[in-house]
Amino acid sequence: MRARERRVIEAVAACLGAEPDPRVLASTIGTAAGATGCALVVAGERYQWGDGGPWLEQVVTYGGEPQGVLAVTPEAVGPLPAVAAVLGLPLAVIRLTTETDRLRREGDAAARELVDDRWRAAAEMEQERRGLERDLHDGAQHHLVALRMRLALVEHTGRGVDDLLKRLDTAERVLVDTAGGVLPVALVNGGLAAALKAELASHADVTLDIGGLRRRYPSVVETAVYFVCMEAVNNAHKHARGARITVSARDSYRGLEFEVTDDGPGFVVTPSSGLRNLTTRAADVGGTAEVVSAPGQGTTVRGVVPL
Repeated sequence: MRARERRVIEAVAACLGAEPDPRVLASTIGTAAGATGCALVVAGERYQWGDGGPWLEQVVTYGGEPQGVLAVTPEAVGPLPAVAAVLGLPLAVIRLTTETDRLRREGDAAARELVDDRWRAAAEMEQERRGLERDLHDGAQHHLVALRMRLALVEHTGRGVDDLLKRLDTAERVLVDTAGGVLPVALVNGGLAAALKAELASHADVTLDIGGLRRRYPSVVETAVYFVCMEAVNNAHKHARGARITVSARDSYRGLEFEVTDDGPGFVVTPSSGLRNLTTRAADVGGTAEVVSAPGQGTTVRGVVPL
């Protein structure tokens, strides 16, 4: 063994600890060997001290398996086979530590991604559930309220059983379609005007003013406005029985404007009035909706979805 290699090995032995530092090793080897640069390449990572070139490289093995590469410069330093043999175990420890850290980081990232995916899936499921809840509330409930009113009339007069059964079939169809995520056929095929006419034309207490609605809008916009109008009519039927209701929709320079008014008793609008669903639906498609009411002055729900 050459004197230089013995000196390097002694220096390496003096700096080794339970967890060898590859940067300290590279500095120690380079200094003891009189090199201008030394590098250790372990597990794809290069730990270098000094600089220069060209580099003289030597594979470091342990247990018959490559653990890394020892590189020194200049080439005049010559090969250091005895040093490479001594470095086998330290580089094996460094390689295992590096790969363990990498696997732990990848595992942590995968765990975080799994948690994110679970939260995302839960949020999407909750959004779907809330959407279905709103559709049932705004669409199907309208028919159920109408059924209740018709039932009271049948009970009072003893007539209209056939009409009651027809309305019951309609309510059942709406419930099934809504639960299945199916929009009213008139809304899909004919747009907002056709859907409002199909649902409200048969109500004697409702006046439709949709002559100014001549164009089609994106499906999500027409759906949102349709359900806002249905909920407003439904609220009027529940809380302003016997009132005259007017539903209007029109194209304007601002976009799709809509309004539902009744001449019922009115009420004091407060944040707890339960009308958030109306404003949320309009906001979901970039629009606005407001409720205007006062005791003795009826109620108006108006809004617009910009072009």
